[in-house]
Amino acid sequence: MPDSIQPNGDQPEMVCVYDPLIELMARFENVKASSSSTNPFEGLSVEDRLKKHIIDGIKKNLDEHLGDALRSYTPLQIINDILLDGMKTVGELFGSGKMQLPFVLQSAEVMKAAVKQLEPLMEKVEGSEKGSILLATVSGDVHDIGKNLVDIILSNNGYRVVNIGIKQPINTIVDKTLESGCQVIGLSGLLVKSTLIMRDNLLELNTRGLSGYPVILGGAALTRAYVEEDLRAIYDGRVFYAQDAFEGLRLMGKLSSGTTATLEKSTLALELDEETVRVKSHRTDELEKALYVFDGTKSDVVPVSNPPALPFYGARRHQKFDIFELYKYINPIALFRGQWQFKRPEGMGNIEFTQWLEQSAGPIYDRLKRELASVLKPKVKWGYFPCSSSGNDLIIYRDDLKTEWLRFNFPRQRDGRRLCLADFFLPSETHATDTVGFQIVTVGSDATALEKELFAKGDFQDYLFVHGMSVETAEALAEYWHRQVRSEMGIADQEPDEMRLLFSAKYHGARYSFGYPACPNLEDQAKLFELLSPQDIGLELSEEFMLIPEQSTSAIIVHHPDAKYFNIR
Repeated sequence: MPDSIQPNGDQPEMVCVYDPLIELMARFENVKASSSSTNPFEGLSVEDRLKKHIIDGIKKNLDEHLGDALRSYTPLQIINDILLDGMKTVGELFGSGKMQLPFVLQSAEVMKAAVKQLEPLMEKVEGSEKGSILLATVSGDVHDIGKNLVDIILSNNGYRVVNIGIKQPINTIVDKTLESGCQVIGLSGLLVKSTLIMRDNLLELNTRGLSGYPVILGGAALTRAYVEEDLRAIYDGRVFYAQDAFEGLRLMGKLSSGTTATLEKSTLALELDEETVRVKSHRTDELEKALYVFDGTKSDVVPVSNPPALPFYGARRHQKFDIFELYKYINPIALFRGQWQFKRPEGMGNIEFTQWLEQSAGPIYDRLKRELASVLKPKVKWGYFPCSSSGNDLIIYRDDLKTEWLRFNFPRQRDGRRLCLADFFLPSETHATDTVGFQIVTVGSDATALEKELFAKGDFQDYLFVHGMSVETAEALAEYWHRQVRSEMGIADQEPDEMRLLFSAKYHGARYSFGYPACPNLEDQAKLFELLSPQDIGLELSEEFMLIPEQSTSAIIVHHPDAKYFNIR
């Protein structure tokens, strides 16, 4: 009690020289209220309450507030005029870098829950949908996370989405488009080969007289120039590139309103009407060449004269792991920023961002480590084989060290050091054999099943989190087992003390995954399967030589101390 206030209530005359309310607010300006008794909707109109549900991703009391809104609005008015306005704000916040993707998905969860409650009260009104799109991952490609994110964003912004899944051939895409009455076709794919399949699909649409369908293309291997110049030149209709789900949303808005003639690219304005589009170059041939082998003079690599002896011949299996030990090998940057897509807000420094990530993504990571401990089932198949090189070929021998079993043909750089994976092994003309290792790892199909369940239930945020966690746990298992292989080969002489150095491959030799630049031909995985027979750990190959389940990875392990990652140019 201040000395100036007397116990008997007699107080001297006082003059207040500051505003107590402002002083109190200043002390707590950086503190978020955590009291469960605080009502975030207090004082808001019913319209603003529903928008707040969407923008802040709040499910609590949603049913009650929808009920209040139904006293004044029809279900369709609530969706079109109030909820979709909230989703529009979410898109604007994401586009300006003020909202992270996981929180966008949380908003989409609330939107889906609201629509689910309102749908039984609605009569189907002809023409009430904003537009419609058929989504498919192209033939041979098993990746669907990107396509499913597009599905989430579009379907929760008022569009009808027909998502027909992965590995879809053009015949099925056409049949389902005609059957569903969709206005737009959206094709997705992760692989370089998928971009060529997209090109073939566009040519097929031309042949069938179906070029009246606008086509939106997306996927990690695509570039804007390839789509908007090369593919636009071959397609008789309109084709667009969407870098992410929100660019797809913007494109659908333009297509549905008939204003595609003045669409703007994200980097520069581009008129889409055929009179103004000028294709200046074609890079399709170069893209095709990336899939083939380049012959030429060998590099300056000198093979090791005394390579490691075979630890054993053939393949072995291991499937008893401490999952929490494997978690230590997860690269948090790859998980938080890559898979979960937490981005550094504009104006935030790296140190602040790191702290923010620990506070925001850290608890999610800790929760999933516990919850997925019984879902992720790590298994490994690995082995060692005698080998030698011949030009761009790596020859694998039988256990007699002289009978050829099979050979891998690797591409060579056309310039620079002219590197090729075969260069790191003793040439066959020396009549000596070298040693090569192979490994294939998986965390099992239960993770895939869980992802599908979460997506179907509308738990979009956890769908993203579980997918990222399972993929990065498979990568962690590959990292963990590669360390075991280095130990068995006797090349564990440069092991890093810190995990960040391990993630930067600061060790002896290298691990090259099939489908990536140094060994880009996924067909080689059929040879890997012949060597390791990984079917007994639950792995199989798709018709396009991709691993199933998706949360798996394979590699050739090169012991040469100069072996590092390189691109084929």
